[in-house]
Amino acid sequence: MFKLLVIPSILFVFAGLTHAEDNDSKMIHHANMDHAAHMAMMANQKRQVEVSQRGKDVMPFTLAATRHIFTKDAEGGVQQVVAKKSSDTGQIKLVRQHLKEIREQFLKGDFSGPSHIHGQDMPGLADLKVAQPGQINIAYKDVKGGAKLTYKTSDISLVAALHKWFDAQLSDHGKDAAEGHANGILVQ
Repeated sequence: MFKLLVIPSILFVFAGLTHAEDNDSKMIHHANMDHAAHMAMMANQKRQVEVSQRGKDVMPFTLAATRHIFTKDAEGGVQQVVAKKSSDTGQIKLVRQHLKEIREQFLKGDFSGPSHIHGQDMPGLADLKVAQPGQINIAYKDVKGGAKLTYKTSDISLVAALHKWFDAQLSDHGKDAAEGHANGILVQ
């Protein structure tokens, strides 16, 4: 009976040491940050949580179950949303429905969805809102696991606005977003 008490105690202490080591390794990384970097990281994490919460009002799919991929190019870029699990047909259907809807809204100059999720002062958004019909061509396409929108314009100020808008989404969606091509993610 004494051995039974000792073994769990040893395991408990060992588990506690392992947890403490994990925390110490995180603390060392955290300790190397200056105050400004720490505050920026905390603000960014807080913003990502807020954006995720507001996203539920606009996006019918689950942000955590999908990946947003943004690829900038000389004419604008590509916004792709795919389910993280290729077997998740429900999320795929919702992604495709949403991207078709926002394409139609954007072509009419209606950027109320991104404004609600990311805020009125989202980088690039003000310029996109004042674009004249036909200045930005937006093409929809189904891709494996989701869909994509391709934005093309010959107006360099709108290309810059699209790039700022993509960068803001990459930051705001955090781990659920990725930059295309640069990270080996190919747009289909």
